[in-house]
Formats: sequence, structure tokens, C-alpha cells
Amino acid sequence: MTTHFSIIGATVNPINKAIVSFVKLLPKPVVYLFAKKYIAGEKLDDAVRVVKELNEKGIVATMDVLGEAVTSKAECEQAKIECLQVLDVIDKHKLNSNLSLKPTQLGLVIDPEFCYQQITEILERAKSYNNFVRIDMEDSPTTDATISMYIRLREKYNNVGIVIQSYLKRTLDDVKKPELTGTNYRLCKGIYIEPEEIAFKSKQKVRDNFLDVLNYLLDNGNYVGIATHDDYLINNAYEMIKKKQIPKDKFEFQMLYGVKERLRDKINADGYKIRIYVPFGEHWYKYSIRRLQENPNMAWHITKSIITFN
Repeated sequence: MTTHFSIIGATVNPINKAIVSFVKLLPKPVVYLFAKKYIAGEKLDDAVRVVKELNEKGIVATMDVLGEAVTSKAECEQAKIECLQVLDVIDKHKLNSNLSLKPTQLGLVIDPEFCYQQITEILERAKSYNNFVRIDMEDSPTTDATISMYIRLREKYNNVGIVIQSYLKRTLDDVKKPELTGTNYRLCKGIYIEPEEIAFKSKQKVRDNFLDVLNYLLDNGNYVGIATHDDYLINNAYEMIKKKQIPKDKFEFQMLYGVKERLRDKINADGYKIRIYVPFGEHWYKYSIRRLQENPNMAWHITKSIITFN
């Protein structure tokens, strides 16, 4: 499972959908031709290099160790070790970056109490470095467990935040829970395919809910990472921030590595804090295919790159 800056409701060309299917049949080295634009690389050193480059431009980051479909506690413990290494390296190189993690990768589905202990150890390490950890939100079967985990962790730690998804109909009600007042959020659209009973399917309805949730969060003392590549949402967020006179220490914009870099640079030039999600690791393949599936319109550009590659 992965994190979530999805393009919901975008018009999908049938040809692009066919190309997506075609790309999934290609050998991994060929897929890597487009994947390398959206991941830092396979090694932690690759992520350090990318974050340094971003920091030199005045852009901050969050680093994520890719991985999913964890089936054993041993795999979860290895994921924890990798998260701890990320925090160590951030401190060693004095990077302006925090850490994002996936609760299922750390054992949420296998054993919630085990997962809690795993994340506690990571938060302790982050606290020792005066750093911050973001708990990603995954698909709907884990939403309640993730929120409950976050609430429990927040009782002890103030260096932890959570992700919420505007394509879920429940989200506005979730953020109104008293236990979540003053939370540090990443607000995104959402990526997973969910039933119509619980998720908006219209692009505009997802946008509208995004703005409704953002409006509530800004009015009620929360910190918000406004995570989107959607010009419409960014323009509306600009207007909302100016109208409400929200201080710059109460929000930031967030985007994925390798996506809409001109827009990223514009936000940075406009004087707003912009954080880039920097994924890395040996499990890059599934992440890359998901990026392609959520935005099939990239498929034609990828195919052209493969055709012209020499």
C-alpha cells in the first residue's frame, strides 16, 4: 500500500488505459525508464541526494521507504529498521526533511499492538532528533484503525501527524472529532478504488469536499499540508489562505517527487512552504505502476519516452 496524491475523476483515454496494461507487461528495467522520474532510487543514498538538491532550492521533503504487502512480523521489523535509518541519516546530513510511514508496513493488519510499539520506537527516535513523523492513510478497511492508532500515539507524542483523504465521504466528520483538534494533517484527494457508498466518484465532488475540509481545518486551529497537484485546488487554497489571513506557520503545500515541477517551483517562488514526498527503495515497481494507474494520461508520454529512448 502506498500514499495518496491521486488524480480522481480525470478523463481517461481508452488508448492510455491500453498502454497502462501494456506497460505492466514490460520487463522491469524498461518500466524503470519512467519510474526513475518519480522515485529517488533504490537506495537511501539516492534519497539523500534528492533531498539535498531540493533543500538547496529552499524546498523541504518527507522521505518514504517503499514497501507493501507485508505478511510477517519479521518484514515489519525490517521496515522499522529502515525507518530508523532514515531518521538517522536526516540528522547526520542535517536535511530539512521528515519521515512518512505506512502503518500496514509496520504491522497494523497483522497485530495492531505490535504496530503501535513499532511506531512508538520510531517516534522516540524522531523525538530525539526534534523531527516529525507522518502516518499515511491507506485504503478504507484500515481507516478506523489508522485514526485510532494516531489518536493513541498523540496522547504521548506531539511530533506525529496523519493523512486524510477528501474522496471519502466520511472525512469531514472525522476531522470534527474532538480527539483530533489541533492535529497536523496532510490533506489529499485519495488514491484507492473504493465503493460508491463511501467515496465520491466525481472529480468535482472530490474537489468540493477537499475545499470544505480545508476550510474547516484552517478555521479550527490545525496545521495543514495541502497535498495536491490540482491547479484548481491550489488556486482556491491560495484565495482561502489570503481571505482568512492564515499565518504561514499554519500550513504548507505538498507534492510528489517528479510531478508538476513547474507548479512546485511557482509555489516556492510565491513564498509558500512546499514539501516534496520523496519515495525510495527496492520496492519501487508497485509504487510506479500505481502512479501510472492513477494518472493514465501519463501513459502516452511514457510510451513516447520508451520509443525514443536510445
